[in-house]
Amino acid sequence: MAGFLSLLRRVYLSLYNWTVCFGWMQVLYFAVKTLKESSYENVYDGVEKPLLLAQTAAVLEIFHGLIGLVRSPVTATLPQIGSRLYVTWGVLYSFPETRTHFLVSSLVISWAITEIIRYSFFGVKEVFGSAPSWLQWLRYSTFLMLYPTGITSEVGLIYIALAYIMSSEKYCLRMPNKLNFSFDYYYGALAILGIYVPGSPHMYSYMLGQRKKVLSRSKKD
Repeated sequence: MAGFLSLLRRVYLSLYNWTVCFGWMQVLYFAVKTLKESSYENVYDGVEKPLLLAQTAAVLEIFHGLIGLVRSPVTATLPQIGSRLYVTWGVLYSFPETRTHFLVSSLVISWAITEIIRYSFFGVKEVFGSAPSWLQWLRYSTFLMLYPTGITSEVGLIYIALAYIMSSEKYCLRMPNKLNFSFDYYYGALAILGIYVPGSPHMYSYMLGQRKKVLSRSKKD
């Protein structure tokens, strides 16, 4: 029974990783295609559907960690996925005015390259039991450049959205109401920007630690 459950887990995670990897391949392809044939102002329109699907699918990774399907700590997975979902749905999807900025291009390209490498790495591991050293190196090295470009793009787009959030009052809940509760999406966005200040260096340090641990272990092997 244990062997069957282990096989079922590997099959599921293989399908999950390769399906989402394919989704990010589409994002990268359409982003580059749009930049080549048109301009950065149209990148979001070119990648919207695969971007929404691929990024939203990452929610499952939180549940994978919670139920012990993978060893990744939820404390590291949750903030990264949460911030990306916020930018995807809470900024780009909700405020179309932000979609034509050049930061959208750097955002989706940084995300796509990172995720293609990450999901293919885990997909290969689930299928074959291990990944080649070159893919492992890419998995734990490309973030050195792509994490800063991705984070800068995320912060920039949230900041750009602030003016549109304030003027539209979208997602705001004003008093009086039946819930006797008020919420201002503008101040919520400011709070999220504030979280990036300590959160980004913390995540970067965590990934540097993971890189050192994994690559030093592979050298010994």
